Amino acid sequence: MMSCLNRLVRRFRKEQDGTATIEFVLYFSLFSTILATGIEIGYMNLRHSMLDRAVDLVTREIQLATGTQYDYNKARRRICEEADILKNCENNLRLEMVQVDPRQFQSLPQQADCQNAVETPRPVRDFEHGQDNELMLIRACLKYQPVLPTTGLGKAMNKDTQGFAQMIVTSAFVQEPR
Repeated sequence: MMSCLNRLVRRFRKEQDGTATIEFVLYFSLFSTILATGIEIGYMNLRHSMLDRAVDLVTREIQLATGTQYDYNKARRRICEEADILKNCENNLRLEMVQVDPRQFQSLPQQADCQNAVETPRPVRDFEHGQDNELMLIRACLKYQPVLPTTGLGKAMNKDTQGFAQMIVTSAFVQEPR
């Protein structure tokens, strides 16, 4: 029995059939993970640039005081219109806008106010309009679901219990005289 087992092990060690299959499995899994990470990075950059652009456009409208008084809901709606690629934007976007003193700069709180559509709605943290020549900070936090949440970068992202990752855009502007 032992000699039969030894013979089988020796023969198995000498065989080279299937070695290409092992290499294929190892390399294929590596390359597919790299591809999935690349796709996730691409979508993440696209979302971020669209959100950043939309916040900049709406901030410009608020800054110039174009005759339209922006409240929280109108600013959020305009940002979502400008960044039309963002899915379920109005339910997953939270804004904060505060006036700051440039001589005694007080930044926004470290923890951004983020919320996804599944969570229970909360009141707006801060959204105030500045007076002429005041420095304003605006921060937008978007919750989104990764394209490939179980592979590569999508798996490594910080996500909440519902699987949403967050993206934060901050901008500063000086309120123009009216």
